Amino acid sequence: MPEGDTVWLAARRLHAALAGEQLTGCDIRVPQHATVDLTGQVVSEVVSRGKHLLMRVGPTTIHTHLRMEGVWHVYDHGDGWRRPAHTARVLLSTARVQAVGFSLGMVDVLPTSEEARVVGHLGPDLLGADWDAAVAAENVAREPDRPVFLALHDQRNVAGLGNEYVNELLFLSGVRPTRPVSTIDVPRLIDRARLVITTNRDRGRRTFTGSTRPRQTTWVFGRDRQTCRRCGTALERGELGDDPTRQRQTWWCPTCQT
Repeated sequence: MPEGDTVWLAARRLHAALAGEQLTGCDIRVPQHATVDLTGQVVSEVVSRGKHLLMRVGPTTIHTHLRMEGVWHVYDHGDGWRRPAHTARVLLSTARVQAVGFSLGMVDVLPTSEEARVVGHLGPDLLGADWDAAVAAENVAREPDRPVFLALHDQRNVAGLGNEYVNELLFLSGVRPTRPVSTIDVPRLIDRARLVITTNRDRGRRTFTGSTRPRQTTWVFGRDRQTCRRCGTALERGELGDDPTRQRQTWWCPTCQT
């Protein structure tokens, strides 16, 4: 699933392409909003909120979430699309460009004044203007017996972290995914999360090890049946979730993560 830095970059690119431009075409290809036409309205801004993307057009917001497969592309008119046309969910045209959202996991259209209805539940955004490390740490610490892996995943606590970030942050912090929140230095962990995601935001390729070479960017995430880059111990893998329908994969080093 795309994480907070991916959505932040998507919002930045869309804002650069669309902000201040009048829509010359609007095609929203989801049944509940198929009749919406914002043609003639001006795009004021495009911003991210955690993993959510908010495109403000006149008095209206187009709210999208990439989920697992989603992506936004910007094309010059006449350029061929790099994704199949049948996966396009939102098409927005201006005199200069066309923005296309493919395989979007969520598409909603609502008055901008009601954005809190779709993002108001989120905790402080690691890459947002509302970032507040103290509030994020307080949110995570509210459930002292909860595994830290699940507390960091919870977007109500802190917005923007996905599975890759959570697994890698816990390795960098020497913390096993199952450790209760009460045993963790939460403020320090939150500060590290902010540092790592902010640094990666400005890189061409996300990395946690410092290397941008293929298959060298992570310490534990996705490294099935491999050994720890730091100590050589065989990595372990499991699943954690608040219930059986929300299990997420975990990877850890049994030596480096206590």
